[in-house]
Amino acid sequence: MTASPAPADEAVPTGNTYDKYASQNPVERRLMDGFFAALDASLPATPPTTVLEVGVGEGEVAERLRARWPEVPIAGIDLPDHELAAHWIGKAHSGAFADICRLPFPDDAFDLVLAIEVLEHVPDPIGALAELDRVCRRDVVLSVPRERIWSAANMARGKYLRDLGNTPGHINHWSKRGFAEVVGTTFTVRDVRSPFPWTMVAASVRRPA
Repeated sequence: MTASPAPADEAVPTGNTYDKYASQNPVERRLMDGFFAALDASLPATPPTTVLEVGVGEGEVAERLRARWPEVPIAGIDLPDHELAAHWIGKAHSGAFADICRLPFPDDAFDLVLAIEVLEHVPDPIGALAELDRVCRRDVVLSVPRERIWSAANMARGKYLRDLGNTPGHINHWSKRGFAEVVGTTFTVRDVRSPFPWTMVAASVRRPA
């Protein structure tokens, strides 16, 4: 259930490309352990039959999902990026290039849709949520950084000082409550978690399954 990769000359800048999932820094590893614990707790109790991850990146979340549900097909999309394409090939990961606001899938195609660390990059987050709702028939899990904490942490480690710690590509800044409210404009919010320094929301589509 994936689309064909976009041509190489259509590459789109993807903003921050630091792979925090692979960091060996002990502090970052502890933060990521908390993040993944929150993700595990946010996933639906009823196994999905199909999964879409929007913003699949290097595929760490998809691999975690595959370990949990080894028989479930997982589709992944991201913006065009040469390095990501090479990474997917090296890991035998099935990915495609597409825009979150123009997903190449039919209505109600997936039981579970994830957008992990994505919506902070999107110029039209409400339009993106509507598109996620279109292709989802049951559950969504979404996460974004809590930007004030994120920016302060960047400045503390001497990063992005000219931009007051704002990570390149982060154009939307939400508090925990603010992000839950934004998700709630489209979905029914079931759970909100705060793995430091992120907000993670588990929600469901509002129309009958």
